Amino acid sequence: MSILLSNNYDMKIYVVNAFTKDKFGGNPAAIVPLSAWIQDGLMQKMAAQHNLSETAFIVPKGDDYEIRWFTPEVEVDLCGHATLAAAHVFYNHLGYSRDQLTFHSKSGPLYVSRTKPGGMITLDFPVNRPATTDNLSIFEQGLGIKPKEVYLSTFDYLAVLENQKQIEDLSPDFEKIAQLKSRGLIATAKGDKVDFVSRCFFPQSGIDEDPVTGSAHTVMVPYWAEKLGKTSLTAIQLSPRKGWLECELSGDRVLMSGHAVTYLVGEIQVGD
Repeated sequence: MSILLSNNYDMKIYVVNAFTKDKFGGNPAAIVPLSAWIQDGLMQKMAAQHNLSETAFIVPKGDDYEIRWFTPEVEVDLCGHATLAAAHVFYNHLGYSRDQLTFHSKSGPLYVSRTKPGGMITLDFPVNRPATTDNLSIFEQGLGIKPKEVYLSTFDYLAVLENQKQIEDLSPDFEKIAQLKSRGLIATAKGDKVDFVSRCFFPQSGIDEDPVTGSAHTVMVPYWAEKLGKTSLTAIQLSPRKGWLECELSGDRVLMSGHAVTYLVGEIQVGD
């Protein structure tokens, strides 16, 4: 399906809260559909101007689309919440009528669908199985509590704590966490009313605490699926804004479903 996207210097912008139904909850992402790629430096400046955890830029690629994500400081290889937000924009603002979307990214093809009931959107991402690591002292310094276990994934460290209250009570030392040679640090524990909970810290990328992190669930889902002996899991990310996810481990893919809500529709003017 062909969708008319904005030209390069008169751009539409959509701010969408992902993994929530709340206008002031979940993780806000800025979505900028383009007809062709603009300069990397301009995209980075725009992301810094928006000052949200991610700005996603989208360009047509045949019947599919390419997607790139920028924090206020750097480009990242994978972002879940901004991909869900982008799909929400396609389905609700750009007249996209198919149930499935494919975004091509630096992490490979990402599949999105709206086949679940209740208006939920499902992300289909590659699994990111973490491997065990040691040297717990630096993680204890960063989190203020000694983790039970620490793992390393492609992007992030994963610290496992005893219970949900420990996750809720965390007061991280972001300077210590920023010293980790990774994108950031995920802290997780078994949940009280859901299968698992988490908080995610990315000071290396200019985001001390991310409200809801889809890509982190590609790490946590295989971990908790093995620990709990089940492949369908529920999760809450316990940032102040909070986010709710329904997850499934499906072979070498992780399915993450959630709601999204539009907060803002506007126009970017960067021409002379």
